Amino acid sequence: MIVMVDLHTHSNASDGDFSPALLVREAAKRGLCAVALTDHDTVKGLESAKTEAAETGIGFIPGIEININWKPVPGGGIPPEIYGLGPGGELHLLGLGINRPSPAFQAAVAELSRRREGRNREILDKMHELSIEAGWDELLALSGGHSVGRPHFADLLVNRKIVKTREQAFARYLGTGKPLYVPKEGLEFEEAAVLIRESGGIPILAHPMSLYVAWGRLPDLIRALKDRGLMGIEAWHPSAKLGACRRLEQLARSLGLYITEGSDFHSEALSDRKLGCSHKGRQIQDSVLEAIPELYHSVRGSS
Repeated sequence: MIVMVDLHTHSNASDGDFSPALLVREAAKRGLCAVALTDHDTVKGLESAKTEAAETGIGFIPGIEININWKPVPGGGIPPEIYGLGPGGELHLLGLGINRPSPAFQAAVAELSRRREGRNREILDKMHELSIEAGWDELLALSGGHSVGRPHFADLLVNRKIVKTREQAFARYLGTGKPLYVPKEGLEFEEAAVLIRESGGIPILAHPMSLYVAWGRLPDLIRALKDRGLMGIEAWHPSAKLGACRRLEQLARSLGLYITEGSDFHSEALSDRKLGCSHKGRQIQDSVLEAIPELYHSVRGSS
């Protein structure tokens, strides 16, 4: 029998559909022995998820997914010739094992929350410029009173019958470069890596193919990130092709980085994102967790 884990999931504390507690219950129902909650730029759901995990007997890994500013900046640390990426590329940094959030980490997360709300207000303004009727209270209702994100703007567009699905909403209005798109302001890479590590966590590069960096340049970039605090890469992810996952795993091994695997679960409506599975339903075995001693021993103590 395969024992499964999942090192990348989201709840409605950011842009997922499930509450943190329900997410943990569903993970336990699917037979997972451990699950990480890695909401975008927030740790608001961790306490609830941890409590539920203790009650259900599943191992829990407190985490976060931080948006990283992806531009060469003076003193930013990453050489510009390495740092550039393709149009629409994003760098997200997972922090796995945030067991003792430092004051600086907590302050940075609070600032990210303020920036998130500011971004949401800008998107709302853009809607009004396009003569799309929308109000903040309606968005809050669509989010269930939790953190508002782009999926809720997408739901509003569906309700207005401007589009038929969330996917259409992103393709026509909310995706990068579209009429309602507003860039997300994150943290600098080195700052985020330090904050994660001083909080007991491990910095992991999430879904590396989202960088849109050519394979010829990717090893140099990831090596540069390792020199600045990166400890692992999410080699297996539902959005990556099989060949890319294998190449990323090989690259991680060659650089002495941890290899992680996650579903990036947000909603049951996304057929390719199932708890405990990565590429095309590949089950995430607990050997992935066992290969990361810091996380494995922490989870054994919590389950």
